[in-house]
Amino acid sequence: MATITLSFDNGPEPDVTLRVLDTLRRHELKATFFVLGRKLIEHRDLAVRAHVEGHWIGNHTFHHEVPLGLMTEAGAASSEIARTEALIGDLAHERRFFRPYGGGGVLSKSLLNRESRDHLAQHGYTIVLWNAIPEDWRDPEGWMARALEQCFAQDETLIVLHDLPTGAMDHLDRFIGSARDRGASFRQEFPASCVPMIRGEIVAPLEPYVSGEGD
Repeated sequence: MATITLSFDNGPEPDVTLRVLDTLRRHELKATFFVLGRKLIEHRDLAVRAHVEGHWIGNHTFHHEVPLGLMTEAGAASSEIARTEALIGDLAHERRFFRPYGGGGVLSKSLLNRESRDHLAQHGYTIVLWNAIPEDWRDPEGWMARALEQCFAQDETLIVLHDLPTGAMDHLDRFIGSARDRGASFRQEFPASCVPMIRGEIVAPLEPYVSGEGD
């Protein structure tokens, strides 16, 4: 049976995040929201509501403009993480979830540089990757079919969706209903294969995601 974990990146966004939260509450589902620091400055109340309703809040960098693995200026990558974590504050999960920016969802050495890897380890973060990217930001109307295909091609799926104002999340309710109709179950916990660092301890190879490692 397929098991699906929902995650939402790049929010919080007015209206969209609210509608996502309403949909999840209606279906009695819990998810994780990987938030951007620059958006928390104005819309932290949305993250507060998500936290209160049992969703987990994770760090997805401050600017989300350049993957950390492509940063060369000393201190830049650490700042992207630390500034956002400071804004998350007491909304953070005890495992301190962090998801790197993949530049279109690509799992590659662009995800992290050595500085960011070391910062995450030293400060006890849990790195949360993914194994399904239906590209809802690119195809707001057609992503659902790809999402279902990806979710039912494996036993455990950690899917990345985006609470952005593209119209894609208008179909979230239908996606959840369709997945359940086909026999899927939902859970909040992440598949172990998507979590290479837990509380600062490397538990699976990180070299494939760190620029300059093993080259």
